[in-house]
Amino acid sequence: MSMRGIGLLRKGLDVIYPPVCVLCGAPGSAGRALCAACAGGLPQVEHACACCGRPLAPIAGTVCGRCLRRPPPYDAVFAPLRYAEPVDRLIAEFKFRGRLAHATLCAALLIDAAERAGRRPPALLLPVPLHRARLRERGYNQALEMARPLARHWGVRVDAFALRRVRATRAQMQLPARQRLRNLRGAFAVSSRARLPAAVAIVDDVMTTGATAAELARVLRRAGVKRVEIWALARAGEAR
Repeated sequence: MSMRGIGLLRKGLDVIYPPVCVLCGAPGSAGRALCAACAGGLPQVEHACACCGRPLAPIAGTVCGRCLRRPPPYDAVFAPLRYAEPVDRLIAEFKFRGRLAHATLCAALLIDAAERAGRRPPALLLPVPLHRARLRERGYNQALEMARPLARHWGVRVDAFALRRVRATRAQMQLPARQRLRNLRGAFAVSSRARLPAAVAIVDDVMTTGATAAELARVLRRAGVKRVEIWALARAGEAR
């Protein structure tokens, strides 16, 4: 079926089975599983550090003190929402409870924010990889499920195999910030078959301390990539 046919089918299904807000159960808005009230109440990142994407006070400039002291190995972060209620609940349901339909909504929210900001990703999207044991356990990679709608919208490429998690690690959520970098050391590799352009975007659902993004960026730099962006729906933490 053509993309136009798929679009018409989706519109027809929306008429028969109108979407319901995943946060409050009210009728969805604009053909999405999110009502206008809940969409308007999402915690936005109004001002962020240009390097790490952490929420930043408007009077603090464009780069936080942490990044001025020690710039991260990636070039920019686009993460339009704060990792706070109800975004954290939406992501948890998507990531840990099998709510794969949330991928479409998360991607749509990211696309909307990017277009309002006049942003678009590079020509290659790289979802954060899961170790094969974690992938078997979960059954899907939430970063890949988000990356696919982004790639379709912007007409760019997504490569689910360019990055590999070669070492199983403890869940980052279980560790203090200082231990997360050590936990990820040597955990990732670039596939020998990967065709990497000069600029890529790493896609994830949420960026917390930035340890995963930093380690992936280092691996990509060693493989010859010149610019690494991080695209995530939500950002945790505050800039300092």
